[in-house]
Amino acid sequence: MDSWHGPDVPALPGRGPEPRLRDTVSGELRAAAAGPPGGPAGLYACGITPYDATHIGHAATFTAWDLLVRAWLDAGRRVTYVQNVTDVDDPLLERAARDGEDWQELASREITGYRADMAALRVLPPAHLVGAVEALPVIERFTARLDGRGALYELDGDIYFARSADARFGALSGPGTVAGLGTGEMTALFAERGGDPGRPGKKDPLDCVVWRAERPGEPAWESRFGRGRPGWHVECAAIAVHYLGDAFDVQAGGYDLLFPHHEMSASHARVALAGGHVFARLYAHAGMVGLDGQKMSKSLGNLVFVSTLISGGEDPMAVRLALLAHHYRDDWEWTQAGLEEARRRLARWRSAAALTPSSPGSLATAQAVLDGVRDKIADDLDAPGALAVVDRWAETMLAGGGAAQGGGGSARPPAGDAGLSADAGTGLVRQAVDALLGVAL
Repeated sequence: MDSWHGPDVPALPGRGPEPRLRDTVSGELRAAAAGPPGGPAGLYACGITPYDATHIGHAATFTAWDLLVRAWLDAGRRVTYVQNVTDVDDPLLERAARDGEDWQELASREITGYRADMAALRVLPPAHLVGAVEALPVIERFTARLDGRGALYELDGDIYFARSADARFGALSGPGTVAGLGTGEMTALFAERGGDPGRPGKKDPLDCVVWRAERPGEPAWESRFGRGRPGWHVECAAIAVHYLGDAFDVQAGGYDLLFPHHEMSASHARVALAGGHVFARLYAHAGMVGLDGQKMSKSLGNLVFVSTLISGGEDPMAVRLALLAHHYRDDWEWTQAGLEEARRRLARWRSAAALTPSSPGSLATAQAVLDGVRDKIADDLDAPGALAVVDRWAETMLAGGGAAQGGGGSARPPAGDAGLSADAGTGLVRQAVDALLGVAL
């Protein structure tokens, strides 16, 4: 499916440092991309199930991965970013049935809305935005590889993946990892997050469905496994491998995806590919966004929608700054006070960027801002630290470090200097904030 139209990213002088991420599995701070500088980088981010509008929790997660993509680009990497859309699954079908709506029309409307929200927030689009329905041939071929490894079995027409086929099941979230989940905890989470551990006839409670046989009134497609539709975990495994290869750099998503979703997908890949190191080298997970003391979620209905904020007149850049005020790994609460502070921050930055620096050292000061923002983002996407760097610059400017500039224009860029001149320090800061933080001043 089509992605959205992304903003142009300004070219900055020099190269930024290679970004590092805190690996969820090991807890170690590691280089986000393998190989020498200037090489490729691959990111797979689990996308939406389009049965409702994009909420602030979604926006926070995808804004975090946007920072990673921007940091990689600034470091000279060639980025391949892949994101799926689970455009056929139980929650979508249940919502469509509840509202008396065609499931495809519901999915199409919400995908369109999601694209618009991401474009408004200036999130760079993935190179491949892939729906489960369009990826059915890819998923079927991948599932056949699992079958060829003897990893599947049939139960009343449904096809299950046997976790016993993978000796390393639990490598992401089991004993010895940061999460350290035991079998009982896994089973409880599996039941809570869409699994069926109590189904009679399964070989193991943690076996998951890879192909769901057709049910009355549900969409289904022909396959070598009979008419039906794919499971969620195999969907992401198949799409990631197809577009990124057997091994890639980062698997990203909300922390609630670590188990079972990412654990199951990685397990599928290990068995299907039967290689050494396969699938993601590193796992990055975003914290949960809450509202009024509870996790923001569609099931609870306590949602703040991006589209509602924007249609109500909110500047998308203020919304983005409200998201960036929190480290991506932290759990936090969306509040009106936080949004108001983001508005004030945006106004301060724009006021400072409208000034012409009076000091001949303004370009050096701006370079220090660029270096500071680069260093913070490279350090596990420390967006709050990067905002503080720009805050200090803005405070200095507004305290007398610049003189009013008529019309708010920028200095004419000389050739060969990335569009900057000695008296264009504010121009460099504007470009740095745009390119690295995604905020248009």
